[in-house]
Amino acid sequence: MSQLKKFYQDKVRKLLAQELGIKNPLAVPRLTKIVVNMGTQDDLKDKGQLQKLSADLAAITGQTPQITKARVSVASFGIRAGMPVGLRVTLRKDRMYDFFQKLVSIVLPRLRDFRGVSPKSFDTRGNFSLGFPEYTVFPEIDLAKVDKPRGLEVTIVTSANDPKKAKRLLELLGMPFEKG
Repeated sequence: MSQLKKFYQDKVRKLLAQELGIKNPLAVPRLTKIVVNMGTQDDLKDKGQLQKLSADLAAITGQTPQITKARVSVASFGIRAGMPVGLRVTLRKDRMYDFFQKLVSIVLPRLRDFRGVSPKSFDTRGNFSLGFPEYTVFPEIDLAKVDKPRGLEVTIVTSANDPKKAKRLLELLGMPFEKG
């Protein structure tokens, strides 16, 4: 079992239930899944580039990525329905907690001029999205092998149906939010 998962079950769940006045332990907000997306523009047309990006994302997440395909054609972007447009990984259970712990303790502190993540990045359902302009901030990526920087998006899905409850959950799990 992941250290963070054990910490959530032993301490965070009880504290959240107490703060939010929740009697049923199954109703306490928790992490449901983490989705990591990488939009790859024209790079997926080249099979070698596709394999390289897929290997990088697999190294970051510890799981093989899925290729996402365009649902509709957009002539102005040169995209046809069914064309590969990105890579996606959905993390659950122990891998999700391990990735979250790595994100909070290793990756975010490596960002230049980092003062915390924006608390405005929650949607109305309590999910938190975080974008990285370059995926090279992850320690698994060898900078010498990266030909051009690419972005990465991480979405943390919670069972909280309210952004305030979700923010408190992430704070207790160690997410550094901006002051102010």
